[in-house]
Amino acid sequence: MRCGITPLFIFVTVLHLNQSGLIASVPSALRKGKKPLFVQLILDNMWSLYDAVMKREKEKIDKIVSSLGLKLSARESRHSDPKVHVSAICSQWIPLSHAVLSMVCKKLPSPLDISAEKVEKLLCGSSRLFDSLPPETQQLKEAFLQCCNEESAPVIVFVSKMFAVDAKALPQNKLRISLLQPGGKDGEAVMDRIALQKGDTQTLSSERENMMHKSDKQEAENKSYFIAFARVFSGVVRRGQRIFVLGPKYDPADALPKLPSDCPITADISAIPHMACCSLDNLYLLMGRELEDLEEVPAGNILGISGLEDFVLKSATLSTSPACPPFIPLNFEANPIVRVAVEPTHPCEMPQLVKGMKLLNQADPCVEVLIQETGEHVLVTAGEVHLQRCLDDLRERFAKIEVSASEPIIPFRETIIRPPKVDMVNEDIGKQHKVAIIHQVKEEQNKSPEGVQIDPDGLITLTTSNKFATLSVRAMPLPEEITHLLEKNNDLIRTMEQINLAFNEGSNTIQVSETTISRIREFKCQLEQHLQGRRWRNVVDQIWSFGPRRYGPNILVNNIEGYERPSVWQCLDTVPREGKYHSLDNSIVSGFQLVTLAGPMCEEPLMGVCFIVEKLDMNKSVVLERQLLEEKTAKGEEDNLHTAAESIDNSVGEAAEAKDVPQHSQDSTKAQEKSSKRKGDFLFTDCYGPFSGQLIATMKEACRYAFQVKPQRLMAAMYTCEIMATEEVLGRVYGVLSKREGRVLMEEMKEGTDMFIIKAVLPVAESFGFADEIRKRTSGLASPQLVFSHWEVISSDPFWVPTTEEEYLHFGEKADSENQARKYMNSVRKRKGLYVEEKIVEHAEKQRTLSKNK
Repeated sequence: MRCGITPLFIFVTVLHLNQSGLIASVPSALRKGKKPLFVQLILDNMWSLYDAVMKREKEKIDKIVSSLGLKLSARESRHSDPKVHVSAICSQWIPLSHAVLSMVCKKLPSPLDISAEKVEKLLCGSSRLFDSLPPETQQLKEAFLQCCNEESAPVIVFVSKMFAVDAKALPQNKLRISLLQPGGKDGEAVMDRIALQKGDTQTLSSERENMMHKSDKQEAENKSYFIAFARVFSGVVRRGQRIFVLGPKYDPADALPKLPSDCPITADISAIPHMACCSLDNLYLLMGRELEDLEEVPAGNILGISGLEDFVLKSATLSTSPACPPFIPLNFEANPIVRVAVEPTHPCEMPQLVKGMKLLNQADPCVEVLIQETGEHVLVTAGEVHLQRCLDDLRERFAKIEVSASEPIIPFRETIIRPPKVDMVNEDIGKQHKVAIIHQVKEEQNKSPEGVQIDPDGLITLTTSNKFATLSVRAMPLPEEITHLLEKNNDLIRTMEQINLAFNEGSNTIQVSETTISRIREFKCQLEQHLQGRRWRNVVDQIWSFGPRRYGPNILVNNIEGYERPSVWQCLDTVPREGKYHSLDNSIVSGFQLVTLAGPMCEEPLMGVCFIVEKLDMNKSVVLERQLLEEKTAKGEEDNLHTAAESIDNSVGEAAEAKDVPQHSQDSTKAQEKSSKRKGDFLFTDCYGPFSGQLIATMKEACRYAFQVKPQRLMAAMYTCEIMATEEVLGRVYGVLSKREGRVLMEEMKEGTDMFIIKAVLPVAESFGFADEIRKRTSGLASPQLVFSHWEVISSDPFWVPTTEEEYLHFGEKADSENQARKYMNSVRKRKGLYVEEKIVEHAEKQRTLSKNK
């Protein structure tokens, strides 16, 4: 392309000709050497216009302008830049706004063209069968397909977002605001005319005073109102209509049996969870920034609704039928990654801050508001610019107080890698370094707490406090492809967890769709394809759980001999399999979830780690206890309770004497047994606490030690950075990127211009102030755009010390040069109040006293 504005002109022209049906595929004409219709009607005319303007052919330009019926100002005609001249002609010839609007009206599908598959996806999602929904819910499918506007049709509305508008922007407040303007006689005249039409001249002055008082109060508050951006899928929405508000966890299969038949909207629904009832205050037609009042809106239209701020947080489903299921919330590309702790400058204004943060959370779909266990109010945003915008809105619009924010809190991840093959000087690690590592492992074993056994291959063996169970755990790094696959399918893993939970509880209410089953099978096949080799043999079938929060990018594998239990793939089995030690599952999995949520390096979540439980040795008394309790629960005989308790006490007492463990009292055991009713629970309690808690702590510590004996690394959140710059400032752009640990991926020249497009990756921790610095260094000729991309392993070891001869020669014995990974790790540990191994005084010398030298 020879002109920067040409692609836009092509796009607009193609829109018009495409709507007219003039663009056709003519491969036969191309073979005959003829010009395609697109070239004849668009490109030839465009190039002739472009050449005439660039060559300053005034007569030809005037002819083109007059034939098109355009009017150019003298300033545009005499402009020195020909691009401005071309842009002025094209913008009048085919305006972009008209082309886009006509394309939307003619080419976008009508609401009547909705497919049956899309309706079923809206009603039940992908994890359930449409046939498993209640019959009342299945009948709503016809209302969707017909886009019915009849009185008897159920009203179904989906609210996709909430946005804030000022009070003065509402149509009902425009008359009040006109009375407050200087010389507002027009507003008074309107009030007088309304009063005279009503025939009420006596109370005219009092009504005027009341209206002025209300307007003053409204202007003083300057309150922000929330408007729901919604679309009507069925029925007719009317002002003042009563309607059900269905939350994202509302299930019509559970709610319909609790409601009376033909449930009116005025009925008492306080006992139904995730369901509320409200009135639609006002309906608005969204005309750009303007709002127009509406009385009713039929199906297929988009509208704004007021009066839902107390019922809808970010998205919701509105319906007059309680059988309507909630729609799936929208997913946004921008992931919140940067967080700050917020507090008011004056502590007495804390209630206003809390209220303002709630309003901000409701108004911005890409922001998250959290309250930590420490009481801090945390704001999670997508980046530096978004963070600054949210803080400004909080100060000026929602909270209207002075707010102080902490330094941005950047998340990290912890992982392990395979032993490196080169040292910090990029020299091959030879036998000398391997011997040094062996000695280092032996020293770590000597420093490890009593009771922890560390094998040379990284197997950790740990025993519970009461010596009744022994765990052996090994940690291995997952391939990078597996980590990405787990991150990509976290929603599917959540669905698997819900199905498995229903199977374990014996519930048959969930019917899984064939689409979900096929997705789970495909997910399992992809895991098997990437986990190849002797180390990963049969690992996929032995997956015990994912973590953290049961859907994260870490895996727990059950490799215990003789310990058979249902894996995460039991949702693919027609008949659920029974396991052996079901009562131990929750304790072991809970310990795994805890360690993956807060790793040993700096209490950050783990990523890309596989923990393999190799061995679990149980004391016979614990096994006997479980068997007796299961028999007692299965028979349901209350008389056997005391007999089972006495036999358990005797077995536990003998084991305690054999292992020198203090025996607990019978009274505490019996009380503990009577307090628990769940099948298979371990009720044994001694001076070390309940056995389940001991097993959780042992599993957590074993995983931490298994993680620490492997090469540990930090993972940093990375932005994809796209920069447009001219050739003169490329060197400065590269200088700023290298200073902030950035890495250039690609550089290409934009065709038809002298601009370069640079694509790079930049750590989120180094991105603050990046946009300002690059604009200052390039005098505004470069503008970056940052989008969160992925997590990347920081290559440097935060615990590195020189071991090889090359490292000693290059870094010295102290190796006190800045370690980027250690700097990040120590900053996180300081923020969390953890121990930091730092020297306050690096090189201390004896102070000289000048008075002694006199």
